[in-house]
Amino acid sequence: MEAPFALFRAIGITLLLLLSLPSSEFGLLQQVSCLGINYGQVADNLPSPEHVLRLLGSLRVTKTRIYDTNPKILAAFANSGIELIVTVPNEAVGGLTDQAQATEWIATNIGPFLPDTSITGIAVGNEVFTSDDAVLKENVVPAMSALHQALVSLGLDSAVHVSTSNSLAVLADSYPPSFGSFRPELEGFIGPFLRFLLNTSGPFWINAYPYFAYKSDPERVPLDYVLFNTGPAGMVDPNTGLRYDNMLYAQVDAVVFAMARYGYGGIEVRVSETGWPSKGDDDEVGATVENAMMYNRNLVARQMENEGTPLRPQPRLEVYMFALFNENLKPGPTSERNYGLYQPDGTMAYNVGLSASSTSTASVSALNSSAAQRRYEPEGSWHLLLLRSGVTASWMWKARP
Repeated sequence: MEAPFALFRAIGITLLLLLSLPSSEFGLLQQVSCLGINYGQVADNLPSPEHVLRLLGSLRVTKTRIYDTNPKILAAFANSGIELIVTVPNEAVGGLTDQAQATEWIATNIGPFLPDTSITGIAVGNEVFTSDDAVLKENVVPAMSALHQALVSLGLDSAVHVSTSNSLAVLADSYPPSFGSFRPELEGFIGPFLRFLLNTSGPFWINAYPYFAYKSDPERVPLDYVLFNTGPAGMVDPNTGLRYDNMLYAQVDAVVFAMARYGYGGIEVRVSETGWPSKGDDDEVGATVENAMMYNRNLVARQMENEGTPLRPQPRLEVYMFALFNENLKPGPTSERNYGLYQPDGTMAYNVGLSASSTSTASVSALNSSAAQRRYEPEGSWHLLLLRSGVTASWMWKARP
């Protein structure tokens, strides 16, 4: 960034004031209090949906996201009290730009399961704007609009929100958070998408993985900062004065600032995916059981404390952990098959403290104490290193298929 510091500070303060206005000014969704989990199925050895339902009950998880509209899952989850986000696969998005087909899709995949199954969201594609498919990028907002119109015709639009999950790679800059901005080449897609969210009160879903920041530059990215172990140190955004003790919250607030630069600062940001792999290839630095357990345990502890981000203390940040199971058929590096809290046979990969017996206040305090034991003491100039936008951009790139 070449502009004078004073200019960025003025921009940051202006945007902070804008984003601090009452939520009613921007049509924000009602405050949410939840920790969800992604239930992927790219495996040939997973337990039945009925068994998964019992597992989620034992974890006291009341929200989950699936990557299709599997009717067996939707039927099994009826009358369970668990809220579901379903997904339109990328390859199906183009056909749903036609209103008749979108209406048929809702009638086939959503209507038969309501209200017994609590379907609260439809993700139209996954990480579309960072894909190489130009036609897919052009089709996603028209498909979202057609699906929303079908929900309106059935009186379901207030109960079922329509959006799409985005890779953090939609951002050109993300550090410090007040520099958050979308990639210039996405302007023609992001603008209509944000207008749709504003008009329909839909959330901006972001897939945010601090793990990839650490993996890309482990010598300069503090591990404790990405694992929520920084304590009172962390970093301060020089333009807003806000202190960040973990990278996830900084990433989320960077998205908020990016939307504000388009004039849509009031749209709610929700984390549709975040997690840490428990195993990886030799070059996948940090992919260990210890780090995966620490990241997710600390994340659970924060969720139990009703935390928002420094920029938006309210409402509570809604987060979906990735993922429930290790999925043995996922392509790519070893880490892609090792994000699960559980093995497919139901054995625990590691304990994040979500069982019924571990959700007491005492257990939350114990989790926080465990995190506090590994506080990060800043060593000189890492803040300056992070201010280099080129380094930051390399941290934030992630495209999950």
